[in-house]
This record gives sequence, structure tokens and C-alpha cells, in this order.
Amino acid sequence: MSRPTLEVADIVRAAGNRFWEKNRSHLAWTHRKVLDAIVRCRTAALGGHLDQCIRCGHQAISYNSCRSRHCPKCQGNARAKWLAARSAELLPVPYFHIVFTLPHELSALALGNKRLLYDLLFRSSAAAMLELARNPKHLGADIGGLGVLHTWGQNLQHHPHVHYIVPAGGLAPDGSRWIDSSRRFFLPVHALSRVFRGKFVAELKQLAAQNKLQFHGAQQYLATPGCFANFLRQLFRQDWVVYAKPPFGGAEHVLNYLARYTHRVAISNHRLVAFENDRVSFRWRDYAHGGKQKVMTVSADEFLRRFLLHVLPKGLVRIRHFGFFANRSRQSALARCRQLLGAAACPDRPETTNLLRCPACSGTMLVIERITSAQLYFRPDPNLATPQRCSVDSS
Repeated sequence: MSRPTLEVADIVRAAGNRFWEKNRSHLAWTHRKVLDAIVRCRTAALGGHLDQCIRCGHQAISYNSCRSRHCPKCQGNARAKWLAARSAELLPVPYFHIVFTLPHELSALALGNKRLLYDLLFRSSAAAMLELARNPKHLGADIGGLGVLHTWGQNLQHHPHVHYIVPAGGLAPDGSRWIDSSRRFFLPVHALSRVFRGKFVAELKQLAAQNKLQFHGAQQYLATPGCFANFLRQLFRQDWVVYAKPPFGGAEHVLNYLARYTHRVAISNHRLVAFENDRVSFRWRDYAHGGKQKVMTVSADEFLRRFLLHVLPKGLVRIRHFGFFANRSRQSALARCRQLLGAAACPDRPETTNLLRCPACSGTMLVIERITSAQLYFRPDPNLATPQRCSVDSS
């Protein structure tokens, strides 16, 4: 894929300080750190390394990456390493893709309580699948899978949801056999929606009773117990969205599918169209109208506001495993699954490395010297006055 001509960093560099000064009263330092990391990513501010072509001897400087999980430029290598580790855990069965979405009415409350409510979204949705799958009326098995938290929609507005990738079947409760699910559907989505809603609302009520929720701005009226109880009743009266996509098969299909979700950020640089007159244009898909691709234009301040909605609290894990994929029992449980399925252990997927290619002869560039930011600033060599930007995540 060609390098984009416009990057989120360009917008932050031009409008980030002004946006911060105007809105710092209701922003956190985590937002400032994300903005700074994006601006500094792959620039001399983070240092770099001197590369030399093994074929023609051409030399160039490559800058280091910030490695922020919110930076659009730093996800490629992280994704490759993660997928290489996960490849050995795939089972030789079809997989389902299931999406759990929080109602729009919970958006403001979730923004004010990100750590609590995103964690609750994970726990209640996974628990709903585990409970229904164990029910003999449905699958009668113990299942497992992994979930990835996304907090955005295509228009960058707040839209918290979790994508789950789940094998089509599970272990019998006594571990004696593998039980295949239907090839057409995994679990009834209407039942999943009701159980998910019930578990989430029940725990949300408990969090409020323990005074663990914070209410800001227009949500402050919910601090009154009667108002919050009425809010919960309204949530319980509506249907919550759970969507299950048709199954797809094959380990490579699963890995390629996962690559689209695991290390995605709110918007990629390739979706940016223009930044002119302090206004940002970007491509988005309007799923309310058949997924038609459109271009949206907003002010730079509005673009940054929407982008920062999706900054996660420090330490919040956005890729989680549940059931027999959970960390505490994954190795033994997956070994048992493969034994019952009559499948050999899946070989490790070789870790891919995006080698830097020489701009002169397309040969392989190798690192021959590490350079600090101060050394880059004072480096006198005129042949290295115009460093080459590196397309790999190297630091």
C-alpha cells in the first residue's frame, strides 16, 4: 500500500496545540500524551538508526516509532507479531464473528466511566455467550474465543462495541467430546441480546449502588437514585443490538479477518482525503444506507475531538480471551480440543518483518548505527542532512 499523502500527525501538528488550549479543562493528560506521540512518531524527536544497503552501500536514516496503541502508523508490526503468536491457537473448525453493541443512550455514561463500562461490556457479553452455549437447548457445550474492543463508528463518533471471533462448537461439559454447532448459526442472537442486556443492566445497577459511577455534565441528574432507576428501566425496555455474521472457514481466513480488527485505530491515514482551510475531509461508510462510501468534512477541532473520544485508559486491555481460550487454561484446553478433533497442533506462523528497501536499488537495508535525537540534531554529515523516512516500526 502506498504511503498516504495526508496523516493524522499533520492535523495534530497544525491544530493540536490550539485544540488543547481551548479544551484542556475537560481533557486528561493521556490525551496530551497521545497527541504528542503522534506528532513525534517517526521524526528526529524519537531518535533513529542509520541503515545501509547490503547491495549498493546506500545509507539513510530511519526514524523510530512512538509505539502508541492510538497511533495510526504504529500498528503494522504489532499486528504481525500478535497474529504470529495467535496462529498456533487456531482450531480446524469454522469460526463465527459476533458483535455486541452498547445502546446509544449509554454513550455519555461510558465516556465518563470508560474503564468500568468497557470492562463490563466485555464481561457481560462473554458471560452471555458462555451461559447460552452451556444450555442444552442450544449447544450444551463450553465454548471459547477472543474479543476486540472498538469504540468508534465510521464517522468517528462514539460507538462502543466488541467484535468476537468464536469457534463453531465447544467441549462437552465433561470434556469427553467436541460438539459442533449448526453450520448456519452459532447461538440465537435474540436470546443473546436479552441475556447480554440483563447481565449488563444488573451489574450497572450494582456499580451505581456502590457509588463507583461518575456522572458528568448532562448526566449529573442520574446521580439521584430515582432518576437512575428510571434510566435503567428505559434501557431494559429496548432491544440491544447483537449481530452474528455468517461463518467463515480455514485458519488463513481467520487470521486475515483478525488482522482487520485487532490493532485498528479510530481512523487510518489512508481514509484522510484533505486538510484545507482548517477543515478535514475523510472517507467513511454509511452502513445505514447500504454501506455506501462517502466523504465527511468537519473542522479540525471537531476531528480532533472525535479522535480523542477513543483514547483508552492506561492499562485497559482491549483484546481479551474467554472460555477455553482464557489465559489460565488455554494451553491444556486447546490441546484437548485438537485431540478430540483429530487435529495436529497448528504450526507457528512465521513472524513477518517488513524489511526496509533501498530507494536506489531495492536491496535490503540493515541497521548499522543507533542514533539518539540529540545526535540527529547535531549530526554534521551533509550527506545525511535529509533523512529517509522508514516504513517499518523500528525503535
